[in-house]
Formats: sequence, structure tokens, C-alpha cells
Amino acid sequence: MINSPRIIRNGLRNFLYNQRLFSKFLLSSMNLTTEAKKSNGPTGIVFLNMGGPSQLSEVKNFLFRIFTDSDLIPLGSMQKWLGSLIAKLRTPKVSNYYRKIGGKSPIYRWSKLQAEEVCKILDKTCPKTAPHKPYIAFRYSAPLTESVLLEMLNNNITNAVAFTLYPQYSCSTTGSSLNELHNQIQRLNIHDEINWSVVDRWPTHDGLINAFKNNIIETLKTYPESDRNDVIILFTAHSLPMSIVNRGDPYPLEVAATVYAVMEKLNFSNPYRLVWQSQVGPSTWLGPQTDHVITNFTRMGKRNIILVPISFVSDHIETLFELDLKYIADAKKSGFNGAGIFLLFKIYLGNWIIFYHFSIPPDLTIP
Repeated sequence: MINSPRIIRNGLRNFLYNQRLFSKFLLSSMNLTTEAKKSNGPTGIVFLNMGGPSQLSEVKNFLFRIFTDSDLIPLGSMQKWLGSLIAKLRTPKVSNYYRKIGGKSPIYRWSKLQAEEVCKILDKTCPKTAPHKPYIAFRYSAPLTESVLLEMLNNNITNAVAFTLYPQYSCSTTGSSLNELHNQIQRLNIHDEINWSVVDRWPTHDGLINAFKNNIIETLKTYPESDRNDVIILFTAHSLPMSIVNRGDPYPLEVAATVYAVMEKLNFSNPYRLVWQSQVGPSTWLGPQTDHVITNFTRMGKRNIILVPISFVSDHIETLFELDLKYIADAKKSGFNGAGIFLLFKIYLGNWIIFYHFSIPPDLTIP
């Protein structure tokens, strides 16, 4: 009898506290702007992400900010009105999703852990820019960018690194966060108060690719050797409206680059597909959709699948609800029953610290 579908969450947490594995890497890659090097800290390390509601009562405002952000979901001249309406209509459904994963998003908890650990490491490995102060700047929930900037000013931060938690760049994600950072700097008139550097993407960073490769290899080992080379690897990424893609957004190419680099490390040992999830509304988005592909494979008798969230850096609604509860359950309904489906969850915030510190080009600053 075959066991029920299994979910693997190998976030490499054991590496987080192994100083030997990442101290040398941090020393070689931590490179602030020329201005920052001339002076000591404090240095702010600002982690940019979308955020998530910390309680159910925050879901409506969270959705309002999402759907009224024209960088993320362009709705034309009626953006604010239509976005507000969509947020209101979706609040009950999305609130129910969050209720099923504990009533809140865990993204702040993981972000805080990661930021604190990064700064502890940087204090030891980069004393010239120490002390390093951790900050979380969410785009759609507290702590919002404005409040973070005010906190940084109160802490006398003069040098800062804006570090995106989106591995692949999109104008709708990292671009939106950087636009908001720029707009708030303009609004507060603090252009000369803080020297900024930016890390805006890291789709093929060796640490990222090796983390995927190693986790996939370990997961493949859980299959019988006779079945191992036939296991299908589904890389699932957050989808994007085609209206944004058609403007030349690099996101789909950068996601594909991550997938290709991982499979290249694996010597293309298994069949694989890139699929897309979390589409919203009737407009055309990137496809094929993750749930459709899973269903089609099960109908074809393909019973061994590894799901790899390729564009997510923490647990939130897309991983905890869509992948864990919806797609796995749908796979069972589609005929998996006792088949061997795995969710290989890539990263928890706080686990990829050791891999993802980058040289920051001196000319890459917020305008």
C-alpha cells in the first residue's frame, strides 16, 4: 500500500547557525557603497517584501493596498475605485484562507528572524559598517515603508542597504517596493539623510541554485530507485498578468533562468515543468496554471511529483494554503490517493541568510 501524499519542508535551518559555512562568503561579498565605506555604522539592512496580515481584521486593508497598487495589478484610471471594490469582495474569501492557516501570515515572524540573524553575522564579519540594524519594510502591511524610514532616522542611520526578498525582479514586486521607498523618501524630504544601496534581484545566485539542487536531490532519494528518474519536478512560481509581461517585465525570464540553472546542476536528470499559481481575476496571466498541470498529470497516470516553489522566500498564503491545502487536496481528488507527491519547500526566512549576501554595485542607488 502506498503512503498518503507527503509534504517536505526542508528549509536548511541547520545551516543558519553554522558560522563556518557562511562567514567567509559574507566577508567576500559584503560591499557597501563608497560613501558607506568612508564612515562607520550604524548601517540599516532593510528587507523588502509584500508583507501579510498579522490578524484577520487586517485582511481588508492588506487587500486594499494590493489592488490599488498599479505597479502590481494595473487597473487603469479607475484603479482606486475598482481596487477598493475588488478588495472588499475578496476579503471574506481571503480571510477564510488565512483562518485555515492560523488566522495570520507568518511572514513577519520569519522576516524578523532573518533580519536579526543577518545583522548579528554582519556585525562580526563586517566591522567597518557595524553596528548593523535590521528593518522590515512591507509594501502592503505593517511595518510600512514610511514608518520604517522614520524609525531609521530616529536611530541615526546614515547608510542603508535595501535588500529585496524577491529572487526574481519584477516591476510589480521589487519595482513596486523600490518605488514606494523612493516616494516616501521624496515625501519626507530626506534625500541626503541616508546613503542607499540596493540589491534588487538574485535569480541565479550560486547559493540559491545549490540550495534548490541539494533539497531536490535529498527529496528524490526518498523515492524507490526504480522510480527516481521518472519523478516530475514542477517548479511553481507566482503568476503575473500578461499586460505586465507584454511591457517587457523581466520576471518570467528570470524565473525561467532560476529553473534552468537548477536543472543544469541536476544534469537534467528528471522531467520538469515551470508552472504558475495565484492568478486573480478574469484577465490573462502567465500559464500554465499549477493546479491544472497537477490535475492533467494525475489523469495521465503520472503519480510522482515534486512541487518546488521557485519564487517564494517564506511561508505565506500561497504556500501554506494553495500548495499545502488546495493543490495537495486537489491532487488527491484527481487520483493521487496514495501516490508520492512531495512539496519541496525551498526556503524559510532565516534559512537562506548564509547564501544570499551580494556585492552591491556603487552606482546602484535609489534616484
